Amino acid sequence: MNGEHLVRYIDSIHRDKGIDIEVLWVALEDALIAAIKKRYDMDDDFTLSFDRESGNLECDYEIDFEEFGRIFAMTVKQTWFTRIKEAERDVLFNEWEAKVGDIVTGTAQRFEGDSVIVNLGKIEGILPRSERVRGENYHVGDRIRALILEVKKVGLKVKVILSRSSTGLVRRLFELEVPEIDDGIIEIRKLEREPGYRTKIAVTSSDTRVDCVGACVGVRGTRIKSIIDELGGERIDIIRWNDDPQQMLINALQPAEVSHIELDSENHKALVLVEEDQLSLAIGRKGQNVRLASKLCGWDIDIMTRQELEDTFREDGDGSAPEGAGDAEDVDAEAADTEVVAEAGATDANAATEAPQMETGDALPEGPSAARETEERVGDDEQDFEEKVG
Repeated sequence: MNGEHLVRYIDSIHRDKGIDIEVLWVALEDALIAAIKKRYDMDDDFTLSFDRESGNLECDYEIDFEEFGRIFAMTVKQTWFTRIKEAERDVLFNEWEAKVGDIVTGTAQRFEGDSVIVNLGKIEGILPRSERVRGENYHVGDRIRALILEVKKVGLKVKVILSRSSTGLVRRLFELEVPEIDDGIIEIRKLEREPGYRTKIAVTSSDTRVDCVGACVGVRGTRIKSIIDELGGERIDIIRWNDDPQQMLINALQPAEVSHIELDSENHKALVLVEEDQLSLAIGRKGQNVRLASKLCGWDIDIMTRQELEDTFREDGDGSAPEGAGDAEDVDAEAADTEVVAEAGATDANAATEAPQMETGDALPEGPSAARETEERVGDDEQDFEEKVG
C-alpha cells in the first residue's frame, strides 16, 4: 500500500465532499480493524492506525495485505465507503439544518406522487401537497421559491422538506423586503394566514419616528407588492398592534368599520356591532376576515348589526342590551310612548262620545212598563217646556 497515494486520495475526498479529514482517516482505520478481526477471529484489543502525514500503517502485528485477497479488499472498501456516505450525510444535515426557516430557490425536477422534487444544487428538496398552496400548479423546470420547513436524516440521505403554505414564509419575506424588520426597529408581533387567500400581520415600531405600517407597505406600495407577487396575489392586511384588546379588535377587523365592541373577559368573547353596509366586509369572503382577526387577537368574535341584536333580544324576551345599543332602546321607548298617547286619546274620544248618554240620566227601564214610563216622562217634559215658554 502506497502511503503517499493514500494521503492524496483522502485529501481529495475531504475537499470534494467537505468531510473532515480526521473523520476519513478514522473511518478507514475502523474498516480495516473490523475486517481483520473478522478474518482472524481476534479479540477487541487489536488496533492499528495510519500516520496522517506519510500514510504509513502503524500496527503491533505484522500484516501482509497481499495475502488477504480481493474479497477482503472489497469488504474494507464497502465498509469505508458506507462510513464516508454517513459522514457526507452528516455534513449536509448540519449545513441545511442551520438553514431551517430560510427561503431557498430551486427548480422543479420531477414528481413523486403528490410531491414535487425540487433541485437545490447539492441536495434535493421535497414540496409535499400538504405544504403547497391551493391553486398553484408546477411543471418540470419551473422556478420554486419556498421556506425550508424541516431537515431530517433518512438512511444515508438527507431530506429537506419545503413549504409554500407556512406562515414562516410570509414572515421571512417581510424580513427580506423590509430592512427595518431585519434591524429590529419594526417587530412582527403576530401573523395569521390562510394560504392562497388572505394574511393578517400585526406589527409595531420601537421608534416613534418610524411608521410600522407605512414602512411595510413601502413607497407607492413597492415592498408589499413584491411580497404579494411572490405569494401569487394573496391578499395581505398590515395591522398596527395595540395592547388594548378593544382597539386591537378594531384594527384586526379592518378594512371594516366597527360601531361598538362589548367584551366578555371571563369567556374571552367579543360582541362586535357594525352597520349593515359593513357586515359583509367585516365577515369577509367565506368568513376569512373575522376568522383571521379572531386568531390574531385571541378572542372569539361574534359580529352583528344593531337590527340583528334587537331581533335577538326580542326572541329571547330580554329587554336588556349591552352598552352602545342604547339607540335601539330609545327607539323602542319612543314607540311605547306613542302607543300610550294613542291609547289615551282613544279613551278620551270614547268618553266624549259616551258623555251625552250619561247626562240624560239613568238607563231606561226594560219591558212593557218601560214604554209607559217613557211616555209619562216625555209628557212631563213637554208640559214644563210649554209653561216656561208661555
